Amino acid sequence: MVDIRVLVLAIDRDDDFGRKAGVKGPVIGREACIDAALKLSLADPEDSDANVVYAAVKLADELREKGEFNAVEVALITGHPKVGIKSDMELAKQLDEVLTVFPADGVIPVTDGAEDEQIFPIIASKVPIISSRRVVVKQSPGIETTWYIIVKYTREILSDPEVAKVVFGIPGLMALLYGLAKLFGVWNPESEKIVSTIISGTILLLIGGIFFAKGFNVDFGAILRGIKRAVVEQFIVVLSVIAGLLIIISGAINAYLNLERYSLELIGSYPGTPLLATLIYLNALAGPLAIGIGVMIAGKVLQAYLKRDPHIWYSTSALLMTPALWVTVDLTTRYALSILTISDIDVFQKLLFAVFDIAFSVIVGVYLRGKVRGWMKVEGAKDEPGKGVEGVQAKA
Repeated sequence: MVDIRVLVLAIDRDDDFGRKAGVKGPVIGREACIDAALKLSLADPEDSDANVVYAAVKLADELREKGEFNAVEVALITGHPKVGIKSDMELAKQLDEVLTVFPADGVIPVTDGAEDEQIFPIIASKVPIISSRRVVVKQSPGIETTWYIIVKYTREILSDPEVAKVVFGIPGLMALLYGLAKLFGVWNPESEKIVSTIISGTILLLIGGIFFAKGFNVDFGAILRGIKRAVVEQFIVVLSVIAGLLIIISGAINAYLNLERYSLELIGSYPGTPLLATLIYLNALAGPLAIGIGVMIAGKVLQAYLKRDPHIWYSTSALLMTPALWVTVDLTTRYALSILTISDIDVFQKLLFAVFDIAFSVIVGVYLRGKVRGWMKVEGAKDEPGKGVEGVQAKA
C-alpha cells in the first residue's frame, strides 16, 4: 500500500452543474457527488458532465476496494460559463477549498474532453497529478442520431403515400424513363439523343412543378377539382372559351404566315423594321381577336340565358361592344403606320361607328337590366323562401 492521500477530481470547466442543475461547487464526498450528478442528469440527460462525476465516483470506489492508497476521496469542482481566465480562477479557488478539507498528496483528474484538461497545469501547481482519466460515452451520438433519423424517416416514407411519391416516385420515374430511352436506342440509335432530351425535359418539368407547388403552397388537386366543377356547371362557357381561343390562335398563325401579303396591302412594301412588322401584325390580328372574344362572351350570354342569370345584361353589353374593339385596334394601328390621319373621312366614320356601338351597348344593357329583374325575384324566392321578394329586391 502506498502511504498517500489521493483525490479523484471531476472537472466541469464551463459550470454546467451550476447553470443547469443549480449545483454550486466545490462538491466533496461520494454521496454529495452522486446527488449532484443525479440533478444534472434530470436537468439535461444529454450532458456528459454527469457521466464524468459518475466515472469519478466509480474510480474512487475501485481504489478504495483495492486498498492501494491510505485514503481516497472524490470531489467535483466547477468553473464559469465564460470559459477562460475567469473559469480557471474559479477552478483554482475551489481546488484550494477541496484541499483544505481533504489535503491530498496526489490527484487523479477525470474529464470528458481536451477543454477540461487545459487546467492540468493549474492543478499540478498545487498538488501532483499521479494519473488522469478521460470519460468517453460508449455510444457515438453522431452514428446513433444518424441511424435513428434513417429508421424514422424510412418508416414515415413507407407509411405516407404523399412523401413516398416524392422520395421514391420521382427517382423511380427517372430510372424508368432513362431505361426506356436506352432500350429504344438499341433499335434506333439515331433517335436516342432526341428521346433522352425529351425525357430530361419531362423530368425537370415534373420536379420543377412539384417544388413550385410545395414552395408556393399550390394545391393542384383543388385546381383540378375547380376545373372539373367549372366544366360541369358551365359547360357552354368552357366550350365558347375553347372556341374563342382557337379562333384567336388560328388568326394569329394566319397573320404571321401572311404578314408579307398584309404588309403589301397596307403600306405597299415589305416591313423594313420590327416595329412596322408588329403594327402590321396587330392590324391583321384585329379581326380574329374581336371575333374570338365575341365567341367567348356569346357563350357566357347563352349560359346566363339558360340559367336565367339576372346579370345577363352585363355580358350582352360586352358582346355588343366587340365591333368597337375591332374598329379601335384597326384605326390605332393604321394611324401608327401613318396610313391615315384623324382628319380623314374614313377615320371619322369609323370613330362615329365605334361611339354609336358603345352607346347602343349601354342602352341595351340598361334595358335588359330592367327586364331581367323578375328573374332575380323568382330565383331569390326559390333560394330564400323565408326572405320573400322584398328581401331579394333589396339584395339587388
